Amino acid sequence: MTWTILVLVVGILLFLFGGMLLPKGDGKKPSAKNILLNKSIKLIAIVLISGSICRLYVPYYLTAVNPIIVQEMITGMQEQQQAEKNKQISKTVRADGARMMADAPILGNRDAKKTVYVWTDFSCPYCRRVHGELERVLANRDDVRVVVKNFSIHGALSDAPAKAVIAAKLQSPEKAAELTNMLMTREFYTQADLKDQSKIAEKVEANVMKMAKEAGLDTEKLKEDMNGEVVARELRNVRELAQRFEINGTPFLIIGEKAFPGAIPYDQINDALND
Repeated sequence: MTWTILVLVVGILLFLFGGMLLPKGDGKKPSAKNILLNKSIKLIAIVLISGSICRLYVPYYLTAVNPIIVQEMITGMQEQQQAEKNKQISKTVRADGARMMADAPILGNRDAKKTVYVWTDFSCPYCRRVHGELERVLANRDDVRVVVKNFSIHGALSDAPAKAVIAAKLQSPEKAAELTNMLMTREFYTQADLKDQSKIAEKVEANVMKMAKEAGLDTEKLKEDMNGEVVARELRNVRELAQRFEINGTPFLIIGEKAFPGAIPYDQINDALND
């Protein structure tokens, strides 16, 4: 702002007094050279004045007179960025979809033609909400599968559940889906568990194992597989894709080949599947 005002002042001074900077000729009339120089100085002054006024007025116009333009510009930029992200997602899903699904728990019809990928965390309330919406979708149509990408971002509250459902798939895809639903709809830690943070991971895992046993899983084998290469590989894949798609939080859905951040409702999911 200071530099803009300074340039404006210089432009005004040049316009008013720029001719005084020219050398005086011997004759009464100014020479053709001086006339040309004087016109050039006036032109430069007009450019400086016009540019400075524009720079001073445009922010005022955008913020005070017509702020809707700023909003439209931001919206346009966001739409452009989202379009670019969707292009990258589309390219990745087409080229690498099989690997994205290979080790992940899958809900619904595993042979379905339509796929929803969801980056989720079992301790995230918004993820639980969108899980309920996805369950409604699966209950009403058999042409959809949901690939659960366990983005463990809440430490001890997230790690054991995420590893358990991935490991459960090695025993039974159906039981992995059942355990996923149990962990998304029931509490696997209490407020009392949170009081002793040094033991929270141990308590969460113990509660997860109780649900796993209820789902009919071999819990000893499950514990072994939770620390195995398949689980580690899937968690790496989740993080790598999250970084590539700029996923900073959960839930985050990819429906078809488009991104939908946040806990979107049933109707929006259904509409995206129908596109």
